[in-house]
Amino acid sequence: MSGPLVGIRVLDIATILAAPLAGTMMADFGAEVVKAELPGTGDGLRTFPPFKDGKSVWWKAANRNKKFITLDLRKAEGAELLLKMLPKFDVLLENFRTGTLARWGLDKETLWKANPNLIILRATAFGQTGPYAEKPGFARIFEAMSGLAFITGDPDRSPMHNGYPIGDSIGGLFACNAVLMALLGRARGTIQGGEEIDLSMTEATYRLLDSQTIQYDQLGEEPQRTGNASHYSAPANVFRTSDDQFVSLSGSTQATFKGNARAIGQPDMPDDPKYSSNPERFKHRAELDVIFNEWFATHTQAEAIETFEREGGTLAPIYSIAQIFKDPQFMAREAIVAVQDDDYGEVRLQNVVPKLTNTPGEVRHTARDLGADNAAVYGDLLDLNADDIAALQEKGIV
Repeated sequence: MSGPLVGIRVLDIATILAAPLAGTMMADFGAEVVKAELPGTGDGLRTFPPFKDGKSVWWKAANRNKKFITLDLRKAEGAELLLKMLPKFDVLLENFRTGTLARWGLDKETLWKANPNLIILRATAFGQTGPYAEKPGFARIFEAMSGLAFITGDPDRSPMHNGYPIGDSIGGLFACNAVLMALLGRARGTIQGGEEIDLSMTEATYRLLDSQTIQYDQLGEEPQRTGNASHYSAPANVFRTSDDQFVSLSGSTQATFKGNARAIGQPDMPDDPKYSSNPERFKHRAELDVIFNEWFATHTQAEAIETFEREGGTLAPIYSIAQIFKDPQFMAREAIVAVQDDDYGEVRLQNVVPKLTNTPGEVRHTARDLGADNAAVYGDLLDLNADDIAALQEKGIV
């Protein structure tokens, strides 16, 4: 293993995507992450399509680089095993409904009694306090109630969700960042003992929408859906090219607008008072869209990209995953990496992000079968032998 987090141990008892993503990112950079799942059924993400040979390929990507054990925390003996293991860990990741662990005899005081320096990450829909604290939540809940879905989509149609549960991913990034801050604070002595991180997934998604709160507070404005048009600059939209492909245009600065204007053969456009600044262009964004749309309709995607690059414009092709696989920039950066999988042999996944020069992370393997590392982990952490583990399995504890 390599990376700046070598030596950090994380116990991941969370499910599906958000908090487990924090564990995966830490594992990418060298942390030893042990994922504990319910015996027999495992993490619900194992049931998410798409499947190959009856197994979720999404699962294999989302929980890469981890070790896998089974443990039923609902049973007293399972909770006892957890407490025995905790002194060996730096971090505990959980995303049960508020109060669930406490009902199983695993409140934070009990956890800290087992390990006074433990960092506990709690990821829930709405946080540990407030009238919604015990409500369940999923990515679409976070996206809906944070305001993200409201501003997504066309103005004359209903709000839209992204085709991927981006609310979970946002929360996972916040979770990882919070754990790393707590680890740094503990290492520097600014945190004495343990730390509890109360992460509201809805608040995490809301936090990203920087401009909305002050815009409503100070101007009384409620941002609306604008389709693919920008909320703050013009021209900025998605356009269809003559070969039925799509490009995304942006450029809020005067310099980039000049490049965009040159690209469509109208270098004098920036001299027009209507287009002399971004605020003015934003007022006239509808007519700008018409002008640029007419140009793109007579040029292929490749022609458009080449022209805008030559003239210093700001244009990008809208890629499918198939195009990403072929793109020379992604290839040169090794953004896609070949990894060994127990079932499929070699598979390809996104590589570690970001790249660290001196202590790089790495993708070592995909996610494994339920309880694949029971013998190794329980043997190492609790000195249990095969007979001990078999007895626990017989009782449904692991």
